[in-house]
Amino acid sequence: MTIDTINETRCFGGTMGTYRHASSANNCDMQFAVFVPPQAADGNVPVVTFLSGLTCTEENFMTKSGAQRYAAELGVMLVAPDTSPRGEGVPDDADGSWDFGLGAGFYLNATEEPWSEHYHMYDYVMQDLQHAVFGNFPGDAGRQGLTGHSMGGHGALTIGLKHPDVFRSLSAFAPISTTLHSPWGRKALGHYLGGDTSTWTDYDASEVARNVSDPARFGKILVDQGEADPFLTEQLQPERLQAACAESGLSLELRRHQGYDHGYYFISTFIGDHLKHHREQLDA
Repeated sequence: MTIDTINETRCFGGTMGTYRHASSANNCDMQFAVFVPPQAADGNVPVVTFLSGLTCTEENFMTKSGAQRYAAELGVMLVAPDTSPRGEGVPDDADGSWDFGLGAGFYLNATEEPWSEHYHMYDYVMQDLQHAVFGNFPGDAGRQGLTGHSMGGHGALTIGLKHPDVFRSLSAFAPISTTLHSPWGRKALGHYLGGDTSTWTDYDASEVARNVSDPARFGKILVDQGEADPFLTEQLQPERLQAACAESGLSLELRRHQGYDHGYYFISTFIGDHLKHHREQLDA
């Protein structure tokens, strides 16, 4: 797959760049960011993809998390895609709300008009982004990890738990643990998938975790959650994910942190732990 370079710069001995390519899944151009660590000069390196949350682009994680320092030390490539399709003809929330439409693709494949023409972020992550990354960068496709924040944490869990053959390690920061029971999820899935909630379970992290048939295929899943997160009770509901993993037998380490909220100061505090978690599992 051909990609266009928007910008590149040196960072911790590696290269930090932003790129654009045509997406057949989303029927528009998409942008993504990549940090290539210095170890890639000697061969392909493991890859950790970060799925960002509501309102974000491919920039937020790379500019705010401080992850490159740890990735350079560990020899891990970082990938951060945009959070939704964009461009002329791509529909947005008619009311201009920030929790739906542009910047809020929810990492699913929309089936309802007008969203179904462009909003296929699930297929984008699994198909187009894979081709763009592994066709143009020195990443090891056999050593991939997936993580994300909030809406992106939901995406990381729902996608990663369905594709252990692709993603060998999983983690999340303050994920939306249930789209069926959160206002953000109910609004988004209601528009993207329609009113039949039985079709939503493939995009509910707790339901996907509950229905994993072979938990032995997965290593420990690391989830960090701030106790001062203003969205904790209504939108995120990590206790549902915890109960679902206990029911299916998935190994979940849910860490709760007093005083931390939902933002990037929280993510930057614990991103080093997450990258070490991924590197250890990808090397196992």
